[in-house]
Amino acid sequence: MAERRLLNQDCLTTLFLICFTLIVSSPATQAYDRPPPRSDVFTPHYGSRSDPQQVHISLAGKDHVRVSWVTKSTDVPSEVEYGTSPGAYNTSATGRVTSYRYMLVYKSGQIHHVKIGPLNPKTTYYYRCGGQGPEFSFVTPPSTYPIEFAVADLGQTEWTRSTLAHIGKQDYDVLLLPGDLSYADMFQPRWDSFGRLVEPYASKRPWMVTEGNHEVESVVPLLHVDTFKAYNARWPMPFEESGSTSNLYYSFDVVGAHIIMLGSYTKFDAGSEQYTWLKADLAKVDRSATPWLIVLIHAPWYNTNQAHRGEGEKMRIAMEKLLYEARVDIVFAGHVHAYERFTRVHDNKADPCGPIHITIGDGGNREGLAKRYLETGERSISAFREASFGHGRLRLTNETHAQWSWHRNDDAFSNIADEVSIENLGVSQTCTSEV
Repeated sequence: MAERRLLNQDCLTTLFLICFTLIVSSPATQAYDRPPPRSDVFTPHYGSRSDPQQVHISLAGKDHVRVSWVTKSTDVPSEVEYGTSPGAYNTSATGRVTSYRYMLVYKSGQIHHVKIGPLNPKTTYYYRCGGQGPEFSFVTPPSTYPIEFAVADLGQTEWTRSTLAHIGKQDYDVLLLPGDLSYADMFQPRWDSFGRLVEPYASKRPWMVTEGNHEVESVVPLLHVDTFKAYNARWPMPFEESGSTSNLYYSFDVVGAHIIMLGSYTKFDAGSEQYTWLKADLAKVDRSATPWLIVLIHAPWYNTNQAHRGEGEKMRIAMEKLLYEARVDIVFAGHVHAYERFTRVHDNKADPCGPIHITIGDGGNREGLAKRYLETGERSISAFREASFGHGRLRLTNETHAQWSWHRNDDAFSNIADEVSIENLGVSQTCTSEV
């Protein structure tokens, strides 16, 4: 009965927010067609109030992982027990718990975050959250090449289920998500549903995320002014470990790669805190230790789709030179609900010393695909583009070469539709001599 009352409360909360949004906001106009998307999904919680739900892990500094989960009960300790054998937990760690209210009508569960470690590389750890509930397990990233990243934005539709199933069929070490997670858009129970939807995957491998426009959640100034409230509470990333003062931008190292997650929806102009941090972070990169330099943003800087045209332009103008001079290898973006890969590019022109820009905004959003493309202008620097759902794979083979592949969702199968070998700019004598 208690669980039924909670579900009814969530439904009433969602209904209120939907009605309120219809009153205070006008529908966005679309300059492009979208084919019908697959239906939304809602993932319920079948356990008790004390059982952990929405379990996910993230990298949290050298040899450490952060375990995050939610409970309805306030009596569950923020403790993780773990070990390298099933059911044998010889180590434990405690962390912190938080919660938040949203627009007076929603109160989150208890959100627990516990940092564990030091951990050994390429090792399976078994763990339990809060001293009860099911046993989970995860595998730490390796310490040497090769390492493989899955790359996708998500949402929570039947297309998302398909994308996750395809990701899960093939092993990977870390998932990179360039913004737009739950598509809650103020309807906070969808954050809970999303956490439960991805738990079978996000509890087994580290997920590293950055925010998108659907995470802003601040469109009702009189009732709610805090941006990114749910995102920051539920998905803390290792920003402090990287010298950042904001969870909206940070960096981390893993197996020869320095990965920078930037915020498209916080200040980025010269003189801003994010710009200052990025400049300092790039200056500290040691390409002998981390030869690969990879950046994630949400709104793409290069885009031949008619959807979201020019929305990343101001950020490109502000920050592109920093990335170019640092010889960034790859820039991943989301936002546009389609796939596109560019040649190496800088300042709107093909440039062998510029990064490869890849838009991977096609994981399974509720809005459908953006299928109208330009046939002029930037088309000359676009190497491959397609409006289909899917996800990407980046395999760093060694310090000089990597393999990128885009896997198109085709119902029960995941087909490689685009593939390219990538050479590291950090070891390129031509490009390094020009800096």
